[in-house]
Amino acid sequence: MSGHSKWATTKHKKAAIDAKRGKLFAKLIKNIEVAARTGGPDPDGNPTLYDAIQKAKKSSVPNDNIDRAVKRGGGVDGGGVDYTTIMYEGYAPGGVAVLVECLTDNKNRAAMEVRTAMSRNGGTMADPGSVSYMFNRKGVIVVARVQGDGETTEDDVLMAVLDAGAEEVNDHGETFEVVCEATDLVAVRTALQEAGLDYESADASFVPSVEVEVDVDGARKVLKLIDALEDCDDVQNVYANFDATDEVMAEV
Repeated sequence: MSGHSKWATTKHKKAAIDAKRGKLFAKLIKNIEVAARTGGPDPDGNPTLYDAIQKAKKSSVPNDNIDRAVKRGGGVDGGGVDYTTIMYEGYAPGGVAVLVECLTDNKNRAAMEVRTAMSRNGGTMADPGSVSYMFNRKGVIVVARVQGDGETTEDDVLMAVLDAGAEEVNDHGETFEVVCEATDLVAVRTALQEAGLDYESADASFVPSVEVEVDVDGARKVLKLIDALEDCDDVQNVYANFDATDEVMAEV
């Protein structure tokens, strides 16, 4: 089980009460706006927008903010910004590979923010392609163990998604992580819904194919860098290929 997955799960639980809620909201709203601009403002016909809206709602983004973002992105309301996706590659302390996904209207600002966060937290930038080959684009769906008044088992999740294209189901304690090909994301998410299982998030993510094991000190350094990168306004997602035991993550 990758330490990054555990960290992502921990952050998801904290998201609604996080002191950086305003920054989180801004990133989720940006995702909605871009999804609406790319695939249209109707979530029923735009799966990416549907998932972006669901993720925002799960993180308690007000419905008015969501509606305005959909209208801006879909051209219904003026004032939308033209965002560009940029990927930066680098290394965290200990040789951990890092992919930084930015959504920005100013490439120079984004590049400067990422470089500054890297250099101040023991990271180094890398050439394009030198890190990305260690990651695969996958669909990742997070399912809560507690569903309403009941509790879901790993078998319940497996039965729901097996025929829809799921590759694996990982037990992360309070949540299950379903991994599939990115192209099967909608089918797997729909299978969960049809089985009556609520999901917390459904995203196309970069999953490491090679992992680097870290100790407590190494995990702290990597997570400090990830935090600094995620604090940048233009950074949407950070992926890292570190692996840490439950004991290490507990100490961190």
